[in-house]
Amino acid sequence: MTTITAQAMKDRVGTETVSDWVEVTQDMIDRFAEATGDHQFIHIDPVAAAQTPFGGTIAHGFLTLSLMPLLSSKVPDAPQIEGARMGVNYGGNKVRFLTPVRSGSRVRGRFTLLAFDEKRPGQFQQTTNFVVEIEGQDKPALIAEWISQIFV
Repeated sequence: MTTITAQAMKDRVGTETVSDWVEVTQDMIDRFAEATGDHQFIHIDPVAAAQTPFGGTIAHGFLTLSLMPLLSSKVPDAPQIEGARMGVNYGGNKVRFLTPVRSGSRVRGRFTLLAFDEKRPGQFQQTTNFVVEIEGQDKPALIAEWISQIFV
């Protein structure tokens, strides 16, 4: 992990980082279904899902979106703000689910820092373009413009 100042982070606006690949397993999908109560067959029933245009089970869209923290933790040498005590989700400006993620697929995150501003002393707002790419696919699983806040 690389620690940088808030000013150095602001200077990184426009830069892109890419995570390592992560497999989306059926177990991960099943556990997400349990946690959210979304037991639609296209997620948890491989036999029934095989009869759909997806050809098998697919991850929930919200599971794919929720991989953001995991994928960001898989960015080699991702910069961290010096003195950061915590970060919180603030919301999204847009989220689009473009391609289903089949069980057993590998995905990675592509992060582009769009903005980094001090909202008040010790509180920074970061806007990031987040793309989930599926290995071997031209079209991404999702794109999102996400806002988080960092407290130092």
